[in-house]
Amino acid sequence: MRPIDWVVLIGTLAVIVAYGTWKGRHKKDLHGYLLAGRQLKWPTIALSIMATQASAITFLSTPGQAYTDGMRFVQFYLGLPIAMVILSIIAVPIYHRLKIFTAYEYLETRFGVGTRTLTSLLFLIQRGLSTGITLYAPALIVSVILGWNIHVTNVVVGLLVVIYTASGGTKAVSRTQVHQLLIALGGMAVALIIAIHSLPQDVTLVEAFRVAGRMGRLNAIDFHFDPKTQYNFWSGLIGGAFLALSYFGTDQSQVQRYLTGSSVTESRLGLLINGMVKVPMQFFILFVGAMVFVFYQFVAPPLFFNTVQRAKVSTSQYAAEYEKLEAQHQTQFTEKRADVQRLLTAMRAHDDAATAAATTALRDVQQRETATRTAAASLINRTQPGADNSDTNYIFLTFVIDYLPAGVVGLVLAAIFCAAMSATSSGLNSLASTTVVDIFRRLGKPHATDAECVRLSKLSTIAWGLFAIAFAEFANRLGSLIEAVNKLGSLFYGTILAIFLLAFYTKRVSGTAAFLGALIGEAAVVWCALATDLAWLWWNVIGCVVGVAAALIVQRFVPEHDPRSSASSADEALIRR
Repeated sequence: MRPIDWVVLIGTLAVIVAYGTWKGRHKKDLHGYLLAGRQLKWPTIALSIMATQASAITFLSTPGQAYTDGMRFVQFYLGLPIAMVILSIIAVPIYHRLKIFTAYEYLETRFGVGTRTLTSLLFLIQRGLSTGITLYAPALIVSVILGWNIHVTNVVVGLLVVIYTASGGTKAVSRTQVHQLLIALGGMAVALIIAIHSLPQDVTLVEAFRVAGRMGRLNAIDFHFDPKTQYNFWSGLIGGAFLALSYFGTDQSQVQRYLTGSSVTESRLGLLINGMVKVPMQFFILFVGAMVFVFYQFVAPPLFFNTVQRAKVSTSQYAAEYEKLEAQHQTQFTEKRADVQRLLTAMRAHDDAATAAATTALRDVQQRETATRTAAASLINRTQPGADNSDTNYIFLTFVIDYLPAGVVGLVLAAIFCAAMSATSSGLNSLASTTVVDIFRRLGKPHATDAECVRLSKLSTIAWGLFAIAFAEFANRLGSLIEAVNKLGSLFYGTILAIFLLAFYTKRVSGTAAFLGALIGEAAVVWCALATDLAWLWWNVIGCVVGVAAALIVQRFVPEHDPRSSASSADEALIRR
């Protein structure tokens, strides 16, 4: 990187950290520290919700996902707008009227402390692991541009986020997220413009779209139903809706965003705006990846995008084999570029037969190129067993560093860092909230003062930050980060959603039945993950349906009615509303 890029990168990060810490100063009471005094308006809530979900993984890995697999990942978000409407009607008024700190407090009024604790622990496990994955993304950047050891960069980035999260609280997180998201989206827009502008002068934007479509990179919607296919219309609409209901309705990292709203209306608007904007935003980010793919049809891409691993294999005993693969890759690229030119010529002449022939030839060489890349990844794994042999997460980063002009590189990298800090700080903040409110104050010291709880929240933030840093050391084995983080969440979200649905919509299910139903639902999800080829989006449906059904069946064999199985009259009135 050039000096101006370092100035932009470091300057942007310094301003964001300082601003977040300053905005969150003097928050001595738990209400202000965790919920920002419930004073935020819907624009801040909406941007904070989107920024919490749109981590560095979104801006770093999603374009690479489109590069390697096309835009079909956008179907993952099809159920999200439906979930936002449902949650705005049901969950928001309940949470606001009960004046709770966490979503799991509500469960105790229905099922008792055991079910509340179980749900809290499920959340803590999955969110702690997911936060570790989000920490890994910016570490990739540092390892590539500086050649640093990935373990060192995980620690450095993790500690930076922990400092301003622990010192600022939720208000610091929410206030800085607004700016971080805008910076990130601005950086992506600049990258898209440069990718299109860098195409050959005789290639129009429409022709770039056609090339991407012919090569399977604009395959946004697939209506074919196949439960084993990861992304299609049905898995996104149904499985995605279940995941979004659980993520936005029960995951404290998201619930805490709209618990900060000054009113039910502000929180509802924040959720609904998120539902309206999220799908177009993800489409845009995937489209950036598709255009980067088109760019690399005219400019030779590296055989393997991870520069650190490339350097290691080039100095290993397999260097000669890797050089042969690189020569083979270069030959295939030359052949592919010629086929792309023939395709463009045929399309310009409106020659359908020639267009079909060029498309067939292009797809054939693309398959051979993919096989060469797979062989290179296998060779890298032989060089260093356990190394990251997937370069999906490095594709967009390589494009940014190699082809964006001075200053813009620093801006885009700052945007990705900001997104990482935004999502990670939200995760750590929600982990601290749940630890203090649902574990410490409920089970350990119920009469703790606010000052004690704020102090413990900061200590919990540090502890969970260290946990996330530790797990980030293993993230290089998970492949595409955008898939890994959502797949990890899908192991738990269905089960957690089942518990909340039982709380919202049943009056006679006891805490014992809900507890056992959740365990059975979670066992079903684990079985699907280990023993079947079912696409992971459907795990959310399985966990929810099995959890609810099992609880209803177990309830038939519970001899006595749990005194906590019915909500209080006030809670029942809230549910009916």
